[in-house]
Amino acid sequence: MNQEIIQKMAEELSIQEQQIQNVLSLLEEGATVPFIARYRKEKTGGLNEEQIREISKVYEYQVNLQERKDDVIRLIDEKGLLTEELKHNILNASKLSEVEDFYRPFKEKKKTKASIAKAKGLEPLAQSILKLPRTFDLEKEAQKYLNEQVLTIEEAIHGAKDIIAEQISDEPRYRKYTKDMIYKTGMISSHVKKKNPDQEDGIYEMYYDYQERVQYIASHRILAINRAEKEGNLK
Repeated sequence: MNQEIIQKMAEELSIQEQQIQNVLSLLEEGATVPFIARYRKEKTGGLNEEQIREISKVYEYQVNLQERKDDVIRLIDEKGLLTEELKHNILNASKLSEVEDFYRPFKEKKKTKASIAKAKGLEPLAQSILKLPRTFDLEKEAQKYLNEQVLTIEEAIHGAKDIIAEQISDEPRYRKYTKDMIYKTGMISSHVKKKNPDQEDGIYEMYYDYQERVQYIASHRILAINRAEKEGNLK
């Protein structure tokens, strides 16, 4: 058991470290949650089933999070691109999605519009644009990058834009800001696409013309909408 994780969990869940350790030990021995809640109260301090499940879920997540942090740090370091600041940011990430955002710029990508533009030699043009100089003739600068693969100024500028777009989308700060904004202000909406006659009447009816704030939608409604979309009932 990872003592550092248990210590953090004790603070977050307001449960004593010894209680968490005992629960995890019982789970490792194969005891079920109902059994622990009912017959091992002396070891858990009287924790209920919901608390025990939360301990199990949070511990598993934190272990996976730490393992992924170690993997990402190793992978970036192997490329010779790991800095102390980046390592610090990864180690202090509290979610798996944050760790993946830090790793995103270093992942081996499949062919993208940006990678195609880079292969055509347009990355320096993109960097010139990103410097935002006070005086800058874009078309004159793009003229320098015309070659057998880049035949027009418009094509050069378009390729540079693709590179800039990917660079911005890979920036962890922007991704975090965007996700936070979507979570706080976003709306999820669903509309009927096709009614399935084989299904029980009305199973997805409430979602045929539905919308709700992302911040407040319950997990069971997310699951229902996802299932209906997968089955082709909703869009």
